[in-house]
Amino acid sequence: MSRKPFLEGLRDGVPIGLGYFAVSFSLGIVARNAGLTPIQGFIASFFNLASAGEYALFTSMQAVASFLEIAIITLVVNARYLLMSCALAQRFDPATPMIHRFLVGFGITDEIFGITIARPGTIQPVYNYGAILIAATLWSLGTSLGIIAGNFLPARVVSALSVALYGMFLAIIIPPARKNLVIAIAVCVSFLCSYICGILPFVKDLSSGTRTIILTVVIASIVALVKPIEEGPSTGSGTPTDQVAPSRASGTPEDAGTDGGTL
Repeated sequence: MSRKPFLEGLRDGVPIGLGYFAVSFSLGIVARNAGLTPIQGFIASFFNLASAGEYALFTSMQAVASFLEIAIITLVVNARYLLMSCALAQRFDPATPMIHRFLVGFGITDEIFGITIARPGTIQPVYNYGAILIAATLWSLGTSLGIIAGNFLPARVVSALSVALYGMFLAIIIPPARKNLVIAIAVCVSFLCSYICGILPFVKDLSSGTRTIILTVVIASIVALVKPIEEGPSTGSGTPTDQVAPSRASGTPEDAGTDGGTL
């Protein structure tokens, strides 16, 4: 009974993992600039599983940020996974052991959350294990290969590959901004505030990680208070149904690797 959902998880995790591999390769270039070895990059990616979170991690390491600052910025950037885990917690069978709940929560990304929440009935942990096995392995392997490539490629090529990561972030913000005016305004305000904080006296002396933490918390809090997201219709199990995109329901995420991420 456990073999079928595990194989289904492996199947659904393949397209997600392929998308993750392409994105994490660019992250590997950033990790290489931060001084990480391929093995260190693999471990960092495997235990983080978040594109935006890892970018914040690697750039903070490159800027020689403190451990506390790195921990806080990683927590803030990855905070949405706490909400996803809470949503999935309502779908577990009450008899599911706590260890399985923790392991499923560990592997939650935007895309894996999408394919999990789209499955009918209660959550089968073995399904998530299959999807996580493929997705997390390819994500971590991509980071390691990106570090290896960055060590022998010419400096100009490495610089060009680093730009690809900014394309990933544009892919994260443009689609939702086109559909929602509030998000578009929040993105523009974020750009403006980031620029202003970079030139203001005293504020510009703060590290980039600290400025990112402050802007993320302040802007997100203001938008949440001024324009909260309206609750949509729910299924009988209390799980929102209007948040699952058709592509995710079919197990083929159209934005794989954009966690934004990110993953």
